[in-house]
Amino acid sequence: MTLRATKFTPEVLLSAPRRSAAVPNPSGVKAVFTINTYSFEQHKKTSQIRLLDIESGHSTLLLDDPSFSEPTWLSDDELLLLKSGDKGSTTLAVLADVSHPGGPSRYEITSFSAGVSNIKVKKLSSTSVALAFTALTTPEGELANPETEKKPYSSAKVYTSLFFRHWDSWLTANRSSIWYTALEKQDGGKYVLAGKGPVNALSGTKLSSPVAPFGGTGDFDISTSGLVFVAKDPELNPALYTKTDLYYIPLSTFLEKKPPPPQIVDTPGLEGYTNSPTFSNSGRKVAFTRMRSNQYESDKTRLLMLPDIGDLTKVQEFYATDDGEGAWDARPDSIIWSADDTVLFTTAEKSGRTLLWKLPASPADAKDLPSQVETADGSVADLHLLGGKSPRLFVATSSLVDNSCYSVVNLSEGTNDVVSSNSKQGKTFGLSKSSTGAFTFKGAGDYDVHALVMRPSSFDENKKYPLCFLIHGGPQGAWLDSWSTRWNPAIFAEQGYVVVSPNPTGSTGYGMALQDGIAGDWGGKPYNDLVNCFESIAENLPYVDTNRAVALGASYGGYMINWIQGHPLGRKFKALVCHDGVFCTLNQWSSEELFFPLHDFKGSLYENRAAYEEWDPARFANEWATPQLVIHSELDYRLPITEGLAPFNVLQSKGIPSKLLVFPDENHVRHQYHHQPPVPLPFASLHVSRDTIPIILEAVLHPL
Repeated sequence: MTLRATKFTPEVLLSAPRRSAAVPNPSGVKAVFTINTYSFEQHKKTSQIRLLDIESGHSTLLLDDPSFSEPTWLSDDELLLLKSGDKGSTTLAVLADVSHPGGPSRYEITSFSAGVSNIKVKKLSSTSVALAFTALTTPEGELANPETEKKPYSSAKVYTSLFFRHWDSWLTANRSSIWYTALEKQDGGKYVLAGKGPVNALSGTKLSSPVAPFGGTGDFDISTSGLVFVAKDPELNPALYTKTDLYYIPLSTFLEKKPPPPQIVDTPGLEGYTNSPTFSNSGRKVAFTRMRSNQYESDKTRLLMLPDIGDLTKVQEFYATDDGEGAWDARPDSIIWSADDTVLFTTAEKSGRTLLWKLPASPADAKDLPSQVETADGSVADLHLLGGKSPRLFVATSSLVDNSCYSVVNLSEGTNDVVSSNSKQGKTFGLSKSSTGAFTFKGAGDYDVHALVMRPSSFDENKKYPLCFLIHGGPQGAWLDSWSTRWNPAIFAEQGYVVVSPNPTGSTGYGMALQDGIAGDWGGKPYNDLVNCFESIAENLPYVDTNRAVALGASYGGYMINWIQGHPLGRKFKALVCHDGVFCTLNQWSSEELFFPLHDFKGSLYENRAAYEEWDPARFANEWATPQLVIHSELDYRLPITEGLAPFNVLQSKGIPSKLLVFPDENHVRHQYHHQPPVPLPFASLHVSRDTIPIILEAVLHPL
């Protein structure tokens, strides 16, 4: 980063360079990463691909063309890239001699008349590389391109079954599919496309992968043995069930003109989401995770092992117990193998952080629970095995004060060395770890609740500060010691607030009992936990003035804001902010993912209406009295726009000071940013990107 802020403002947050995780080359000497930066002066975004020297931490520019993306190592000094072109086309290109002092050379392999993404490669021989990617595919199994396909004469949409729209899009007949091929290196040293071109691995099946809307490279993997991937069960309606299965397609050359039929991996008793399939280095084993429930999107993930890809019926579960709950009370996520395939590394949340864990790669040998591997401050975002003689990991982390940090963990020596911090551990932002803290308080039941704290960088313990009370979404989610451009506690703290971010009932990373306790009890224990948190702040944080307090939340956090409005805790705050929240729980059936209310409200609206009505914020609208900002998005199909319009109508009709902010072209709050931040506009304007929310909140909350 070249900027250095004297104060961390919304403009600094949004203009700060955003780095991707860095991916090391096979020898572990270099790493490649992308970095995006928005300029408020020029009103545009720039994008770079950079090469990091892991030993020195110094990086050099490889490309500054935003049309290039997804740099992927072919060898120690060659990168495969995607280049977006006109009318939705994509070019496959190679950047060679990336470490050459005079700069790299570039050439093109081939072009596709469609959008291509999520590339993965695997070396098959000294001259051959397997390639897989994903692309939108027509019902006939051909590459689809929405930009060039014939447009209908009518805008009408007709559907005859559930799941007709998802997240922010009305569904069409096109589906995502995985394609495979191979690249062959010629005598001149350049790669060419082998065979007659890419093959649709899922052609002739009802399967689609990656799983929308967030699926990507984590939904599939390739090896010298073939392809494994995750796909929804085609026999179950995706609106009602979360079930995704793991499939295997044996491939030896990746030039097979007709792929073998996908074979399902058998996991008896586990019927929920499947994630993170990862081949061992030998290509014979696969580690992955799976949930048990087929209607609970946040169920506990079980770490599983397929010891031999030749037998798909012999899946083994790590830490299995007779009662089916599992001995490790955590939710493993990302997975990588050690070089000799004897050790697994995985990430899992614990007490407000995403941590790195180590365990034997055989369930039979995993007699003790995983041991934690020390990493840099904050939460682990990505990890890779580093080449070399000693066992090392290249880890990307972020924290509440540092937006991107790369470090090397030496497993044999037990050391953790920071290679590069994008913000100099927060110094570039004027932030430091000393501004963060945490405390625990008694929950509504026989359990403790954890809360994170962020104080202003100019904090003086002898002064009093207003309170910013943040409520997370999910509801099965958590506030973590990690960076966010959506809800960044430091933004509020630098306006002069002390920020408290509690993780009440429903939160992840504190054991499944606390997480699962929210089902059927949305406004019960979670609300009372928040009441206890507010009281604990008043009693134990003398530098916080709870008479000057605001509360903010999004998604389920927005639900809780509306619930708080109708209950005594709502009168403790000077203002409330509800972002894409639930106004009426009965309207959960206007969502596209009906499995969510089916689980969390323990049945359907017509079979268990009382459960929906019990926790309905609209039922207590007569008690609403606190000024409120309502933020909602017109492309939010999980919580449609009426969930924002209705509470604003209530507030206005009751004469309660209130404002409505609408994003016409944005979706629900969990979406990753895909728009450039525009010029900050006056609050009265409705056409703004979600990235300007911190700016708007600054204007709204500053008077406190």
